[in-house]
Amino acid sequence: MITTYGPVTALTVSGLGEPGGSEHASAITALYTVAAAMNVPFGPLEGRWWVEEERPALQVPREQWRWHLHLPLPAAPADGQMERAREAVRSSGAAVDRVQVVTFTEGECVEALHEGPYSDEHLTLAAMQDYMDAHDLVANGLHHEVYLSDLGESDPAKMRTVLRQPVRSAATAQ
Repeated sequence: MITTYGPVTALTVSGLGEPGGSEHASAITALYTVAAAMNVPFGPLEGRWWVEEERPALQVPREQWRWHLHLPLPAAPADGQMERAREAVRSSGAAVDRVQVVTFTEGECVEALHEGPYSDEHLTLAAMQDYMDAHDLVANGLHHEVYLSDLGESDPAKMRTVLRQPVRSAATAQ
């Protein structure tokens, strides 16, 4: 389906490496550690992904994937709130200094719910690409995932991920 997303404020850590790798896991720990110390509600873990090559992302080795991991917030933190939270949990060993607050806007997006293992996401992505082609749309931003199930979930029947791709008209892309 087509959706539109306006500004989103989130706690964010950026990095490089395969999903589930040590860099990725460290970023997730840092996000949740700071969010808990801030004592504010936050949305599900999200990731925006890209590669810095001309090849399609799924043809690039996963250790070369780049990402921003996010925990969406209902509002921007109060002045100094994140810094105080980082100081409070610095002794945890989590990489809390990597956590930043960012606001981003994606605008118009093609979005689909993927049910099943991450290894099958390429099937949903292909269906999304077919939809984009049929509606004369092209990518206009980073591939975005919203993890509705726990990242450690191993039962494919319980795995749910929203896949989102910002788009624009192919006519305006030329």
